[in-house]
Amino acid sequence: MKRQAKLREQFSTFIWKLKNMKKPREKKSSSSVPRASRPHAPGYGLPKGSKGLLPWSWAEQRLKKSHSYWITTVKTGSTANDCAPHTMVVWGLWQDGRFLFSTGSQSRKARNLAQNQNCIVCTEKANEAVIVEGVAEIADVASRREFLPVYERKYKFDMKGMKDDILSMKEPVFALRPRVAFGLWEKYFATKTTRWKFDSGT
Repeated sequence: MKRQAKLREQFSTFIWKLKNMKKPREKKSSSSVPRASRPHAPGYGLPKGSKGLLPWSWAEQRLKKSHSYWITTVKTGSTANDCAPHTMVVWGLWQDGRFLFSTGSQSRKARNLAQNQNCIVCTEKANEAVIVEGVAEIADVASRREFLPVYERKYKFDMKGMKDDILSMKEPVFALRPRVAFGLWEKYFATKTTRWKFDSGT
């Protein structure tokens, strides 16, 4: 009985943290383009100028077309040994300048994000990689309504059994708001490797 009571208390605390996560900012126009520059990579021989930088459209195309994505969250603990990165494969959508994905409320990803909203998402093809660092916020209902039908078409996956819980906010859908992104095209690594910085209001 004591164990069940403790589990109920932990679950209630987790739900409270999810509900009190930072709410998403007002969506910016998808036409907003982040600032391109060279990443700081001493020893890799990257040129200093802007010639050859990849356009943001190159990254967005791959963010939209990727079937699976790698997402890394951070487990927070009371000691250094308790803190550890956690990487998992997810399905998701690049939607209105953010990366949206759903997950179970008791998954390690969701529990990590309830403690620490910083995370990284990467596209599936490492030879044309797009890496996005940012903050995962709880997606609002309007974003979820837009997300569901597009997600179903992309993955040919019936979401009817989860739709009510997703739209009632019982199950989390996260929206990663990017701060910085990197484009690494293996074939042209020395000349085209690019970093994009986003405005704080993205």
